[in-house]
Amino acid sequence: MSFGDAFFGISWLDIIIRTLIVVIAMTVVVIYLTYGERKVVARFQMRLGPTRTGPAGLLQGVADALKLVVKEDLRPRNADRWVFEFAPYATFVPVFLVLLTLPFAENWGVRNLALGMFFVFAVLGLNIVGVLMAGFGSGNKYALLGGVRAAAQMISYEIPLVVALLTVAMLAGTLDLNLIASLQGDRPFILVQPLAFVIFFIALLSELHRAPFDIPVAESEIVGGYFVEYSGIRWSMFQLAEYAALWGFSIFGSVIFLGGWNFPFGSEVGVGLQLALTLIKSTLMILLIFWVRATMPRLRMDQLMSFCWKVLIEISFVLLLITGFFLYYNWPQEILALVNWGGALLLLTVIFIRTRRKSEAEDLVGTYKNIEVTE
Repeated sequence: MSFGDAFFGISWLDIIIRTLIVVIAMTVVVIYLTYGERKVVARFQMRLGPTRTGPAGLLQGVADALKLVVKEDLRPRNADRWVFEFAPYATFVPVFLVLLTLPFAENWGVRNLALGMFFVFAVLGLNIVGVLMAGFGSGNKYALLGGVRAAAQMISYEIPLVVALLTVAMLAGTLDLNLIASLQGDRPFILVQPLAFVIFFIALLSELHRAPFDIPVAESEIVGGYFVEYSGIRWSMFQLAEYAALWGFSIFGSVIFLGGWNFPFGSEVGVGLQLALTLIKSTLMILLIFWVRATMPRLRMDQLMSFCWKVLIEISFVLLLITGFFLYYNWPQEILALVNWGGALLLLTVIFIRTRRKSEAEDLVGTYKNIEVTE
C-alpha cells in the first residue's frame, strides 16, 4: 500500500509524499557528506577536520548551508543571463531524477521502472548539458575551458560505464533495478563480475569529477572549473548536485553489484533492515571514493583521456564479448568469475604501477626544484 492510499486514499499524492521524503533525505545526506568527507580526508592527512561548529563539528555543514543561502548572488557582466541562471537547474535535475528511480528497499522507492537501468543511462547524459551551459554562459575563459574539459571527460567515460553495466544486465536478464537486486540473494554480482565493478567504479569517479579525475574543476589548473563565476545559492546547487550524485550512484552501485537490500539476508527481512543494508553498502562505496581522493595523485588531461580510450573502453568491450560467449554457450559462471578476477587484478596492478611511477617522478621534480632554490 502506498503512502497516499494509506493516509488520504489519493494515489497521486503518493508520488508527492515519496518525492518529499527523498528531497529531505537528500538534503540531510548532502550536508553530512561534506562533513564526513572533511573528517575522513583529515584523518588521512593527519589533521582534525571540523571541530568547533557544534559538538565535534557536526553543525559545520548546516552553518555552510546557511552561509550560502544568505550570500550575495552575483552574475558577471559578460554572462548570458538565461543560460547562466538556468545552468545549475540543468545540472541538478538529472541527478534528482536518478534518485527517484532507486530502490532503497524492496519496492520501496518513489517509482520502480521496468527499464530502470536504461532510464539511469538516459538521464546520465543530460547532466552534460548543464555543465556546458555553465561554462559557455559565464563569459569566462576558465569556465569555458572547464566546461569543455568536463563534457569531453563525461562523454568519454560514459562509454565504459554503460558497457560495464550492460554485462551485469546480460547476466540478470533484466533492466529492472528492483529485480536485479532480488536476483542477488545467494551471491552479489561483484563476485561474478569484479572487472565490471572496477570499470564502473573508475568511470564513476570520472563522471562525478572526483579525484584523481577532478581536472575540470581543479583550482590549481583552471581556477575552479565551469562554475567559477557562480556564488551563493547557485554555487551551492552545483555542490548539491555533486554530492547528491555521489550518494545516488553509490546506492545505484550497491544495488547493481552488492545485492542492494537483498544480500545477504534475503527479501524476508523487514523494510528497516533492508534500508540499513542499503545505507551500509552505499556508505562503504562513499568511503572508498573518499579514500581514493586522499591517496591518488591527479591525472593530467591527456593522461585522463588516453586512459579511457586506450585502456578502459577496450577492456569493457572485451568483457562484453566474453560475457556474451559465456551466456550463449551456457558455460559455468564460476569460470566467468575466474576470468573477471584475473582481469580485475591485472587492471588494478597496471593502475598501481603507473601511479607509483607518477608519484616518484613528481617527487624527483620537487627535489630538483628544491636544489635549484637552495643554490
